[in-house]
Amino acid sequence: MSVKIRLARRGAKKKPFYRIVAADSEFPRDGRFLEMLGTYDPMVEPAAVTLKEDRIKYWMGEGAQPTTTVKSLLKKQGFGSNPA
Repeated sequence: MSVKIRLARRGAKKKPFYRIVAADSEFPRDGRFLEMLGTYDPMVEPAAVTLKEDRIKYWMGEGAQPTTTVKSLLKKQGFGSNPA
């Protein structure tokens, strides 16, 4: 099982809202996930990001790989490429 930290889209048409989740790489984008790790709202200025930092560190310690978008969000929030 390969775990990814990625975005799952919520919200209405043309009003996106995302959950940052830990999910098996074979699960659908908006389907089942292992744990919700935060949220991302690009519709407010500046974009609102909330994170459960301890859980993100846990999943990355277990070998979860963030997607490029999540990696850039984490970097903007002060996480390095390897926060452990």
